[in-house]
Amino acid sequence: MNPFFVIILAAIVLDFVLNLVANLLNLRALKLEPPIGLEDVYNPDEYRRSQQYTRTNTRFECVTDAFGLVVILPFWLWGGFNYLDQIVRSWGFIAIVNGLLYIGILLMAHSLLMLPLSVYATFGIEQRFGFNRTAPRMFILDRLKGVGLALLLGAPLLASVLALFEYIRAYAWLYCWIVVIVFSLAVQFVAPRWIMPLFNKFTPMKPGELRDSIVDYCRRTKFPVRDVFVMDSSKRSTKSGAFFTGFGRNKRIALFDTLVQKHSTPELVAVLGHEIAHYRKKHILQGMIIGILHTGIVFFLLSIFVDSLGLYQAFFMEQPSIYAGLLFFGLLYTPVEMLLSIALKMLSRRNEYQADRFATETIEEPKNFINALKKLSSDNLTNLTPHPLYVVLNYSHPPLWQRVHAIQKHAAELATNSGP
Repeated sequence: MNPFFVIILAAIVLDFVLNLVANLLNLRALKLEPPIGLEDVYNPDEYRRSQQYTRTNTRFECVTDAFGLVVILPFWLWGGFNYLDQIVRSWGFIAIVNGLLYIGILLMAHSLLMLPLSVYATFGIEQRFGFNRTAPRMFILDRLKGVGLALLLGAPLLASVLALFEYIRAYAWLYCWIVVIVFSLAVQFVAPRWIMPLFNKFTPMKPGELRDSIVDYCRRTKFPVRDVFVMDSSKRSTKSGAFFTGFGRNKRIALFDTLVQKHSTPELVAVLGHEIAHYRKKHILQGMIIGILHTGIVFFLLSIFVDSLGLYQAFFMEQPSIYAGLLFFGLLYTPVEMLLSIALKMLSRRNEYQADRFATETIEEPKNFINALKKLSSDNLTNLTPHPLYVVLNYSHPPLWQRVHAIQKHAAELATNSGP
């Protein structure tokens, strides 16, 4: 039995089973009553609605995962990867073009197969629970823009990687690493100004009490920012949020317009404080360094396995190629990616606690931060009782009750230490 075949098949099935178990446990973890301390997040009707939203999304996630498994396994076991490769090779292009066509066709086919599920998620589930504001025209345009960006940015990057492995075999992984790092940093630098506005409008916050409070807070916390932007997220969804992106002169904090509409000025400053904390605590730099190191490791391992004939035999390929090896290695890397994802989410949850502590220490009243988090959870119909395994696999933020408890504990410590 081909060892690559066994490892990849076991990894794909294990990933599916693990997520299925986590989803089923998450459904069983739903409680009739909210956790102690979170009774004021929902009224009884809204709490039941939030649980129904969780049930619907969880079951849909199970269906989506199963559909993905049903798609890839028959295609693989019936020799679909080799069949497509022979068709592409028959067109007579050079190896780099063959690679772009081969991977591009597979990605496009996968996107088209998953499109009905995406349509149902947006216009079925999100519409049913009152979140969706995406018009069909916008839905189509978003996907066309995504394809355009993939062709404009992704295709040249992929061609560079294929060319380096095809023509410069010695230390190709190192050159690819450098190219991808430079490309990623360039995209992060230009994304806030050129890419993100393709999908949303970012408007500088108007002068007034909110802007004055934010500018004053940024000054007190020594956060250099030229402006804070409001993003028109309401044209797609009623859900709220905020994020920090970019670096250098192009870094920006963006608040969803739905967030601004539903929260008081002190609550918005508290949310902003949490986002600023990620910059002040160097979480963004940390993420960049981890990403750079991870990319280097992936390319180094790819250079080792890309010439392994057993990897191609596992997919019934008649002829090995760099582009097929790149794709197959991605599947072989699944177990490592799974473990890495769990570790990174654990690190992310730790960072979120640190950001919460920073906000608690720098805003005037920690209760405003707790109120903001509760409102965000209510607006987004957040599940208040997620199962621990589901949290480990899927949550980049700690569950709400854990965050609230940690903030209250730290606020009490601050009050004690500042007392007479």
